[in-house]
Amino acid sequence: MSSLAVEERLGISSETGRKVELRPNWSEDELRAIFRVAYDQVFGRQGVYASESFTSAEALLRNGTINVRQFIQILAKSELYKERFFYNNSQVRFIELNYKHLLGRAPYDQSEIAYHVDLYNSQGYEAEIDSYLYSAEYDNAFGNYVVPFYRGFQSLPGMKTVGYNRIFELFRGSANSDNAQFGGKNSRLRQKVSMNLPNSIRAPLSVLGRSSEAVGGTLTSAAVRGDARVYRIEAVVGGVSSKVAVRQSKRVYTVSYDQLSTTYQEIHRRGGKIVKIEQA
Repeated sequence: MSSLAVEERLGISSETGRKVELRPNWSEDELRAIFRVAYDQVFGRQGVYASESFTSAEALLRNGTINVRQFIQILAKSELYKERFFYNNSQVRFIELNYKHLLGRAPYDQSEIAYHVDLYNSQGYEAEIDSYLYSAEYDNAFGNYVVPFYRGFQSLPGMKTVGYNRIFELFRGSANSDNAQFGGKNSRLRQKVSMNLPNSIRAPLSVLGRSSEAVGGTLTSAAVRGDARVYRIEAVVGGVSSKVAVRQSKRVYTVSYDQLSTTYQEIHRRGGKIVKIEQA
């Protein structure tokens, strides 16, 4: 199956490679495209209503007082963004959405979640938003003039493979609201991230005019024929769930991509706990 066919099946063909940049000597139509894409990226389906709230910010970008990154900063620090994604969501859900809206990917592991929890608790809302927008990752991916876009669907240098699975838990289709998904105000990734396990791939809610359940719903991480990737799994076995003091032992498994699922199951059947997974 070609990559294009896979993208169409998963409902992401319109999102891959979507890059909008404000170049020198831009036209009014190009500037309006920047505004439209920025509202879509930051506010999702509700972005269609956002322009009425940011006429002053649009004017600042139009006259060159601010750049695209600063325009995104204004959107993410606005009362509208707080009302949509901050006040009514759990803290971890808010962090997930910041990763999605501002960096175009999902959190990779628990350390990323913990970092932002600590940052917000110690420095507040504005520092939390700035930590994405003024990170080295944002610089490399978007710089000052590219609107953030969903990079999690692509294999790019520096991006972890687990991010591909995780983004599907956050992206449920371009017409889907972040606040109207199944799961409500709760985190979509907490369990898998805390266990350092990959998510299964669930196609967005609308694929080829049907629900994701109608086209297969969950897509497991089945091996691609001829896939030569090898993974190193570290696990603690013995005494993990027992109340009796039993000596624990650390085991390391080196397995091929198509053996990942079987190895996960075997470790858990033995009462083990996976502590680390990385590509060898």
